[in-house]
Amino acid sequence: MSINSYLAIIFGASEIALFLVKRSKSGAVKDRSDKSSMLLLWIAIPLSLTVAGFIGGYGIWLFPDPSLAKKIGIGVTVAGFIIRWIAIVQLGKMFTVDVSIATTHALKTSGLYKIVRHPSYLGLMLIIAGLGLSDGSILSFAVVVVSVFLAMNYRMVVEEQALTAEFGTQYEDYKKRVSRIIPWIY
Repeated sequence: MSINSYLAIIFGASEIALFLVKRSKSGAVKDRSDKSSMLLLWIAIPLSLTVAGFIGGYGIWLFPDPSLAKKIGIGVTVAGFIIRWIAIVQLGKMFTVDVSIATTHALKTSGLYKIVRHPSYLGLMLIIAGLGLSDGSILSFAVVVVSVFLAMNYRMVVEEQALTAEFGTQYEDYKKRVSRIIPWIY
């Protein structure tokens, strides 16, 4: 089995563990407003990675140097894991896999959250992009990045609506200062 396969397995296992451990709990939640965004991600990610794996396996529309793309992909995936898990640890008890506002929720604007509003999604996008690159195919990369980005963008809109409803102008001011997932760009 390749390192890419191991990374995909670790990614899947870590996301399942988060799903089991970090779901919002009934008594601790003031507002639950996921709007099926978690379900959309749970469909988009495995489906796009499966399609991308088939495309890469058949050697369709390969990068000029597929082995270099695989090496870069592994590095991007590892960087994504690091960013995602730092963001999760920094958010602590407020991190949940479903969009919800805890009764003790506070707006996090320090650490990675000082650089981007959604660092765990930045990390997730890097993991996905890295796994797509690791297939060695431009088409695999495009399938994974575009489909997961669209699902993740919907998720960020849902989350930002919940945060704006909870924190009002404090969150609106934060949005003006800090980019969504790509520093100074988006």
